[in-house]
Amino acid sequence: MQDDIIVVEHLTYQYLGTDRPALKDINLRIKRGEYVALLGRTGAGKTTLCLSLNGIVPHMTMGEFSGRVLVDGVGTLDKPVREMAKKVGMVFDNPEYQLSQMTVREEVALGLENLGVPREEMLRRIAEVLRIVELDGLDDRSPLALSGGQQQRLAIAAALAMYPEILVLDEPTSNLDPLGKREVFRVARQLNKERGMTIIIAEHEVEVMALHADRIVALHEGEIVLNGTPHDVFREVETLDRIGVRVPQVTQLAYELDHQYGKWGGSYPVTVEEALQALQSHIGGY
Repeated sequence: MQDDIIVVEHLTYQYLGTDRPALKDINLRIKRGEYVALLGRTGAGKTTLCLSLNGIVPHMTMGEFSGRVLVDGVGTLDKPVREMAKKVGMVFDNPEYQLSQMTVREEVALGLENLGVPREEMLRRIAEVLRIVELDGLDDRSPLALSGGQQQRLAIAAALAMYPEILVLDEPTSNLDPLGKREVFRVARQLNKERGMTIIIAEHEVEVMALHADRIVALHEGEIVLNGTPHDVFREVETLDRIGVRVPQVTQLAYELDHQYGKWGGSYPVTVEEALQALQSHIGGY
């Protein structure tokens, strides 16, 4: 049985100078190797929850923190962020905020140098992670000369070089074109399926999350509203609409057919493949 690699208990956090908590009594368990998607409109608390998973909240922010976050049994309050980075890799929405070095190689090396990793080991890791994100051969290129999708994959590579067990991505595709989005989603899926890495991603691309995520966590005004499989969560069309979260188009179509015409039986599909199978079944029944 999978064990819980992340345990969040009664987490409440309010930023200094704000009139309400960004997170309110969050309780969440994430199993080793899970792919978990965080959904919610802007201001729902997704970013604050992501930042709490490696201790950036509260170590590097100003505010009032209560509750606890355990990562593989270690409390985030008990370790500095640089130590938590060995366990939890972070990728933010704008890769340019994370990229500061002159070359791709130097960018990946930065965190390793801070840890004192020996040079030979460093070079081996750099080559390995650039190969994983398919940036090998671009070692000497400036990060600023990369496309948006390549920059985000470089940010992922820099995080992977620390050999974390968990990768947290905070809206990593929000500033990317469709090709860049596909590149990032491909790498995240590969890391999860082929390497067993725990993936936690805050996203708005619900069709992709329905396809890849094991679990969906929907937040609204700092609270968890829904928590379950994509089928469990996306069938709650009215609740999600109320909190400003879109469901996959095929789910919305099935919901409309069901509620307006009574023409849909069974559970709603969340992927195109499921919708096609359901339609073929309905057609075959006539």
